[in-house]
Amino acid sequence: MLPSQLNSQSFRSYPPQARTLVVQHLALLRRMPVVFAALLMREISGYDWLFPAERRVLDDQFSYLGGLSSADLDHCLQGFTFSSLLPGLQHLDWVRRPEEFLEAFTAALWSSHQIDMFRSVAMAYTQSWRRAFPEPQPPVPRLAIAVLGSGLQAPGYPLFRKLRPHGVFIQSVDPTGAWPFLLETVSARAAQHNIEYGHWYVDGAKAPSAPAVQLNTVSWGELAPVRAAMLKRMESVIGSGHGGPEELRTLMAETTTKEVGLAGQDEVLSRFKLSILAEGSGTQIFSTTFVQWTAREALRRAQPCTLLLRFAPRQRQLPMNELLAGTGDRNAQDPRGSLIDADMGAYYTWIDQQRLTGASQASLVAWSEAHGQAVVIGSTAPRGAVAAGPLTMRQIFAQLV
Repeated sequence: MLPSQLNSQSFRSYPPQARTLVVQHLALLRRMPVVFAALLMREISGYDWLFPAERRVLDDQFSYLGGLSSADLDHCLQGFTFSSLLPGLQHLDWVRRPEEFLEAFTAALWSSHQIDMFRSVAMAYTQSWRRAFPEPQPPVPRLAIAVLGSGLQAPGYPLFRKLRPHGVFIQSVDPTGAWPFLLETVSARAAQHNIEYGHWYVDGAKAPSAPAVQLNTVSWGELAPVRAAMLKRMESVIGSGHGGPEELRTLMAETTTKEVGLAGQDEVLSRFKLSILAEGSGTQIFSTTFVQWTAREALRRAQPCTLLLRFAPRQRQLPMNELLAGTGDRNAQDPRGSLIDADMGAYYTWIDQQRLTGASQASLVAWSEAHGQAVVIGSTAPRGAVAAGPLTMRQIFAQLV
């Protein structure tokens, strides 16, 4: 089907809000090249379960394209034609299964040595619509907190080496009341700034206390039954003897929240949790990977103003068959490996935070309970500085955040 042949019935399989959106812009969609329309459909088909920041990206693009003259629209999208590749993709339904179409299209780009051309075209388009619709600034400066739990230990390991040059390294932290203060701080921010999906708490174990209702909470312990169901599905493909990576990827991508017992009142958050376990590598097995990947995806997709992470000890590495089957000793923990994972996770979180608007005003606090050390990065924290301490967490926030 060509975009010019689209009608309202073409999207009858889409969820309600997505269907309303495409029908509203049907005349515009009919004028798009197939490839560009498929790229939009990949995002629009899940519109009902996107975070507000993700919906805004689509809405702004439609506003931008809809405001162009006929000639300017054709000029803007002409680079997405790739007519020489389309004959081999005609059998694919880009409306109902855009992911399948785009995977085949990407393979064709690589084999025809046109992938760099596509990237250039996509980058030029993104720059054009972003100039017209800049990313809005956050309503409150962003704050990320990474807590490396007491079970993460490695004597002699130099903590926060990659973060220290960007902020203040605190050599001695008084732990008295530190965790309650952090939870109180993020809860107060969430209550004061009522932003939908704007405040997150991610725990690598079980949440130690009931967080504020305004916090979107994702925890390793909460998702134990879901993780077990996902591992069972993965093992069924690997154990069959004929399922390759493509089949496994398809199975994971097509898993529904109901199939793994994750259906709930907040379908947006439920689907996000499922995506962490279905798309992340190792998120089903290692709690540190789970926390880091959840933080990455929350920052990329929801663009929150507040993010509290708590890393807990992960199990030690085992042969893959034992990890998937659950036959190994899951109680055997790796304190040193967990600390290294969490240390890098804090660094990656800072990098991901820097990619968002308002980065110059954003703050990050990373604290190791076991080592009594912390680092603070932000507009009021001098770069490359060292504070001997001891400082309480309350003092750290009052002086440096």
